[in-house]
Amino acid sequence: MDTYHDLISQTFDFPTQEFHVEQNELRFHDIDLMALVEKYGTPLRLTYLPKITSQIQRAKEWFRVGIEKTGYQGQYSYAYCTKASHFSFVVEEALKNGVHIETSSWFDTNIIRAMYDKGRVTKDTYIICNGFKPEAYKSEITRLINDGFVNCMPILDSPNEVEYYHDNVREKCNLGMRLASDEEPRFQFYTSRLGIRYADAIPLYEQKIKDDPRFELTMLHYFINTGIKDTSYYWSELSRFVHKYCELRKVCPTLTTIDIGGGLPIQTSIQKEYDYPYMIEEILRTIKRICGEEGVPEPNIFTEFGIFTVGESGATIYSILDEKLQNDKELWYMIDGSFITNLPDTWALNQRFIMLALNGWEKKYKKIQLGGLTCDSQDYYNAEKHIYQVFLPERKPADAQPLYVGFFHTGAYQESLSGYGGIKHCLIPAPKMVILDRDADGNLTDRVFAEQQEGESMMRILGYQS
Repeated sequence: MDTYHDLISQTFDFPTQEFHVEQNELRFHDIDLMALVEKYGTPLRLTYLPKITSQIQRAKEWFRVGIEKTGYQGQYSYAYCTKASHFSFVVEEALKNGVHIETSSWFDTNIIRAMYDKGRVTKDTYIICNGFKPEAYKSEITRLINDGFVNCMPILDSPNEVEYYHDNVREKCNLGMRLASDEEPRFQFYTSRLGIRYADAIPLYEQKIKDDPRFELTMLHYFINTGIKDTSYYWSELSRFVHKYCELRKVCPTLTTIDIGGGLPIQTSIQKEYDYPYMIEEILRTIKRICGEEGVPEPNIFTEFGIFTVGESGATIYSILDEKLQNDKELWYMIDGSFITNLPDTWALNQRFIMLALNGWEKKYKKIQLGGLTCDSQDYYNAEKHIYQVFLPERKPADAQPLYVGFFHTGAYQESLSGYGGIKHCLIPAPKMVILDRDADGNLTDRVFAEQQEGESMMRILGYQS
């Protein structure tokens, strides 16, 4: 039987720019992973910061080249979507590259102010405030605008949202408007719950924005859940959006920018399977062609890449504790962690990540299932994207060294979805908890067990406060 090294080399163009093997041990960006395991133990979560900068610079270069090749007249700006990872070390690394920020909850404004205090953002940095906005979120956006953050831009998600800014904003500011895209045909409902209906965009501008001297509508935004993919669905939604931009631009001369939300994908297999330069050029050509047909200026373009920015910087490493043969065919390797609690997208979305052994590349390989530590039957990983099976080196009880397995490109969303330290997705706070009981006379009693989570606790967890 071939070795595990033979299997990987025969299946993929291996080694790659990211991965290679030295002395039968895996290297990730030439990092000695086994040395880190020996130093810190497992389970272990790694973030390789230089990859964040590399991703930002790659995307900027692709757009620069695409604009040059197509003769596109607008400018390109890169924004980091904080909900992918709110950690201070991630946001600071992204900001080193001159990017702007996209927010999705009122707690994000604490991050903006912390970064401003450190000199990482200025009052000229674009702060694109997306999402449906409860009053607390609208209040924090308004505070930023009134405090002189001139490019803090609320992206209207509901026709009623603008009323709050009419009543509370004192300074002149730019507004954006999110259009409600149609969901992918296989989705459970037809139109996104987020954004303004296409039919309501022009009436909203003419009735509630146009005549208020404080406001200028400068950005039109849309978001595609599937991300930027070469599918008929994506091209159809992009074209529909650009046509609406042209229609609105003809009555709103201040509309100069579009935000094409839904990011570039990351690699979930060792084998490269996405042509980034081609897709970016085609996006530029599509926008340029439609604007030419409609006789309107080509807009400036913002993107708000979250997963693409931080996803490929992350890795999660486990050791194999034991193996169990549950029937004649199903051999289980039990890890010292949990997929549900550490990599929840594997459970909730059936997401596949790049999975490779850290050691034992000289050994024969086996088809196995990976099992997590929780008692939930869904805590497993048994398929790779490219083969719908999992193979790892064989292990024996007499082995001097445990077998270690790494999951790579896990840097986006997994901590917030798994509730790392108490943070939640989009930094939505944990609610107030009330305990109900009855006294000896049968009367209902209530008491507060815990107050709603506060921003200070989140900021400590994320590394913005000591």
